[in-house]
Amino acid sequence: MRIVSAEDAVRLIRSGDTLAVGGSGGGHAVPERLIVALERRFLTDQEPRDLTILHPVGLGDGEAQGVGRFAHPGMLRRVVTGTLVDSPLLEQLAISDAIEAYTLPQGALSQLMREMASGRPGLITHTGLHTFADPRIGGGKQSPSCKDDLVEIIQLAGREWMFYKPFSIDVCFLRGTTSDEDGNITMEQEAVFGEMLSMAQATRRVGGVVIAQVKRLAKRHTLSPKLVKIPGLFVDLIVVDPQQRQSYLTEYSPGFAGELRVPMSELSPLGLDARKVIARRCAMELYPRAVCNLGAGISTGIARIAAEEGILDSVVLTNEQGLIGGAPAMGVEAGAATNYMAMVDQPYQFDFYDGGGLDLAFLSFAELDANGNVNVSRFGNRVVGFGGFINISQNTPKVLFSGTFTTGGLRLQFDGDQIRILTEGENQKLVPTVRQISYSAKHGRERGQEVLYVTERAVFRLTQHGLELIEIAPGIDVERDIIARMGFRPLLAANLKSMDRRLFRPQLMGLAEHMSSKARVSRAKRLQEFDVATEPRT
Repeated sequence: MRIVSAEDAVRLIRSGDTLAVGGSGGGHAVPERLIVALERRFLTDQEPRDLTILHPVGLGDGEAQGVGRFAHPGMLRRVVTGTLVDSPLLEQLAISDAIEAYTLPQGALSQLMREMASGRPGLITHTGLHTFADPRIGGGKQSPSCKDDLVEIIQLAGREWMFYKPFSIDVCFLRGTTSDEDGNITMEQEAVFGEMLSMAQATRRVGGVVIAQVKRLAKRHTLSPKLVKIPGLFVDLIVVDPQQRQSYLTEYSPGFAGELRVPMSELSPLGLDARKVIARRCAMELYPRAVCNLGAGISTGIARIAAEEGILDSVVLTNEQGLIGGAPAMGVEAGAATNYMAMVDQPYQFDFYDGGGLDLAFLSFAELDANGNVNVSRFGNRVVGFGGFINISQNTPKVLFSGTFTTGGLRLQFDGDQIRILTEGENQKLVPTVRQISYSAKHGRERGQEVLYVTERAVFRLTQHGLELIEIAPGIDVERDIIARMGFRPLLAANLKSMDRRLFRPQLMGLAEHMSSKARVSRAKRLQEFDVATEPRT
């Protein structure tokens, strides 16, 4: 096993190579030292050029770190990722057509790493059908120069399937915490596992080079074999960075590492604003033992609501990066979690999601149209992509999409238990037709999904005939504050209700009592009946 400097390691990369990069979001297990070294080499030598970078999860701090460091003219030819939201500099290259930008479902790309490792022809899955990832609709192509079809539709067993084609990886950048002298790598301080092992295997299978960044070295045969996440037989070079941070914002959090459980006081309550109102309304759909996913954006606030209301341990919150239980993190730290019960590799988490394992999914929307379609992938001057949105939204029996009713200057005031709009947002989010389909309402209806759309002033549900308004906030006028601010006229429920007034008060809502009174369904209901039947008699 060779231990080298980052500067020497990146000299193995040649112009035209395909580079796979592990990690997640705001620096979680992101090999930043290697990324920095490669950028410096390009700025000095103008080499390597025309790279293809492949990373299932967005990588960056929303500014200049992460793969945004590669946003130099000539350095990249193509990027294939789940989302560009973390790397706005690459977004701009995609918008200007300076690079080929493909955004595909995060779960499909994660699982594809495992298919590539095995030498199978690619990934066959239903995930992505009838969305912008579907080649008949867009194929995930976010810039005009994208000509190659990375996905095909195939027929198998009398059904249509998405076939995601494999990549031949020349070099991959991975990260762990500790490496021994043989290159065996543990990840004890990392906030996520990702698909590090699958990526290493996929690279090794085609003769590529695996470069791993770690924080420290250990003597041979001193690491616990059960803690090794990337066996040394898959690793070619080790780069040691003693200053390696757990994330871009956090030097080291034992809570993110799962080293200890943090007090609930560490999860500070949200201030009362539109985002908290929306997260509260979504949290009202929780029920005991429900297994849930919290997407990005407003939805991550549900964990704080659950902690504040004392119900966090009554449900199982998860995120797509592989965390199960506890409180998924918010903002740039999204992807990590505290007080979780388990952490699995990301491909396995998406296996669970794709198989319909979730009970509830809480996701955001950027645009919503009259048919109930949702767009999160491209809007305004943004090229965002899907992240795990498609895997989650297509395969969960009950989905709640959430967002503010308008954007761009929206200002609200909460008077007692009512809402007042001080300044309306300039940008309409409920539009006649979404720009890109990230969620197909038609497909959801065919699959029998229950779908709600939650905003700070109104709640809609998906029906066979389109979007129906079912709840409005107290203090809101239907015509003036809702319908006049939409690009279409929704159906109106015959029994139009007022949103729960507790949503708009600073006090606790009493969600524990509310949740315990709800009927438990499907798998949870069966377990409840078992509990009752096996209770000790007094």
